[in-house]
Amino acid sequence: MITRAAPVKNIDWLTFFLYLSLSVIGWLMINAAESSSDPTVTGFSMNAGTGKQLLLLLVSLVVFWIFFFIDFKFWNTFAYLIYFFTLLLLVLVLVFGVKIKGATSWFNLSGFSLQPSEFAKLGTCLALASYLSYHKTKLRNRKNILISIGILLLPAALIILQPDPGSALVFMSFFLVLYREGLTHWVYVIAAIFVTLFILSLIYSVGSVFVLILSVSIAILLLQEKRHWAWWVTYVALATTSVIGLNLGWQQELIAVHGILLFTLLILAFRKAKFRVLILGVPAIMICMAFSYMSRFMFDRVLEPHQQDRINVWLRPELSDPRGSMYNLSQSKLAISSGGFQGKGYLQGTLTKLNYVPEQSTDFIFSTIGEEQGFLGCFGIIALYLILLVRITMIGERAKSSFTRTYAYGLAGILFIHFFINIGMTMGLVPVIGIPLPFISKGGSSLLVFSMMMAILLKLDMSRYAY
Repeated sequence: MITRAAPVKNIDWLTFFLYLSLSVIGWLMINAAESSSDPTVTGFSMNAGTGKQLLLLLVSLVVFWIFFFIDFKFWNTFAYLIYFFTLLLLVLVLVFGVKIKGATSWFNLSGFSLQPSEFAKLGTCLALASYLSYHKTKLRNRKNILISIGILLLPAALIILQPDPGSALVFMSFFLVLYREGLTHWVYVIAAIFVTLFILSLIYSVGSVFVLILSVSIAILLLQEKRHWAWWVTYVALATTSVIGLNLGWQQELIAVHGILLFTLLILAFRKAKFRVLILGVPAIMICMAFSYMSRFMFDRVLEPHQQDRINVWLRPELSDPRGSMYNLSQSKLAISSGGFQGKGYLQGTLTKLNYVPEQSTDFIFSTIGEEQGFLGCFGIIALYLILLVRITMIGERAKSSFTRTYAYGLAGILFIHFFINIGMTMGLVPVIGIPLPFISKGGSSLLVFSMMMAILLKLDMSRYAY
């Protein structure tokens, strides 16, 4: 289904050049990161990793234009078929895939590795867009919500079986699409509460988190009931005492005092026949406390030591071995900071050339950018990504079809979570989970799939001239 007339002049050239610029910059940075491995091999040699990446870049550009010239109706028509094909790949890789770094996530094809989880992002984005655009599906209906969430959770579950939780996490970005299409904001508020509780439960003791949960619950009740100022004086005094008491180990005593005060407020609410407070409030408090306890239990008893190390590097670096689990992050931050304002210059990164930063052409390629190009280079890369994200959302908003809009937001969500997590993990802002930087990190599957997705987006954008 190749389109008969594809007026290339109507393509969003700014978005295309942003994609092309990031891809070319990516190859240059991979060349810089791997230039030290063998001084006799240039980046253009097919024996070098950069040579393979150059070939993959050229292949991706060819595939980009092939996908671009396919009729835009094809993607909505065959969205589910593509989705189920990528699910089949995820199943097959569990049986026939090769294990690399503990995960069975790749097919080995004549020296090239193919990662099905990357293609699953494309399939899921198309399927979700097709479902949400079908008869203008409304996300106020519970059935529609469950089906939409099921579409994104199914590939994520298969990827976790590999196991590759980092790639599975990317599929949570599709909740951006669901929010744009009308999913209630309370889902995101509840998710944010649980994420916060999870983080706090790993940083502090469970008893301290219990005190915080009870304290916040009391404050909410006081605000809702508009209690007399004397109640607030009591609450502030208790909160101040709690800050001091937690440092002195008074956790059980503080839990008891907070519990008594909370119980008193609940009794008063019951006497005023405010049963909604009891029906919603009490279970919510119990669920939060149970989740906090289970988070700590899972961390201590279920996670493998290397998984605990990754979380400790992020949340409790003082517990990590500087020469072990902390080494990658320490060297990455050192490389970025050593670049200064203007950087050391292209191919002049000393930490890069001496291979101090592990995975510097893949997961930690941003550290290579920071060392050689400095603050200005990092700022430029971030600016390019942000402009690209803005352009993609603009394409979504100006679209005349809901399929194009939902697809655009799906792509924007995937790009953002890749961009945020990859750059964040090189600076210790998020845990190291092995997510590539789109268009820049070394890896053919990622570059190929993102090129496909960009081509589909730009072709769908041109479809507005057909209406």
